[in-house]
Amino acid sequence: MTNENKVKEILKERGKVKEKVQSTLVLIKPDGLKKSLTGNILTKLSEARLVIIASKVVKVSPELAKEHYKQLADKPFFEDLIVYIQGKYHNCERVMALVYQGPNAIEHVRYIAGSTNPEEADPTSIRGAYGRITTKGVYENVIHASSDEKESEREIKLWFKPEEIVVPLYPTVQVTKKNVHSLEWA
Repeated sequence: MTNENKVKEILKERGKVKEKVQSTLVLIKPDGLKKSLTGNILTKLSEARLVIIASKVVKVSPELAKEHYKQLADKPFFEDLIVYIQGKYHNCERVMALVYQGPNAIEHVRYIAGSTNPEEADPTSIRGAYGRITTKGVYENVIHASSDEKESEREIKLWFKPEEIVVPLYPTVQVTKKNVHSLEWA
């Protein structure tokens, strides 16, 4: 623990520092689902004592994948990353998307998730315990966690509609759409 964190902990115990309530997107990636790690990952995340305010299983479209990882579009591994998050490498074309909320949620989730590179991650972290690097160099790190508040808001709005989240997070507007086609149960 760094000195700064020690000071924060001492001040927090004395009631001098208020923790900021944040929301963060968590994705359990296709390799995590394929390996039946969902329960283990959720148990590990429960250590942060955060609240799940949204959750769903999603089939990731190429458009959603590219928009989610748009900041990495110029990287040589971008196309592999898009194929990976769509589950094409694992024959498991789904992702579990969740929104966690609570004091310092982003920092807590990122700490529990561990370093993006599974080989550098603490072995007790999610990525350290369950991640790997493929022979192509793709990080199969089983989980995504928002990096900061700005990215968290962008990602949550990308993956969830306002009505899919049990608490109001961001400003919304009422919209009426004509000629919207959707599937309904027969």
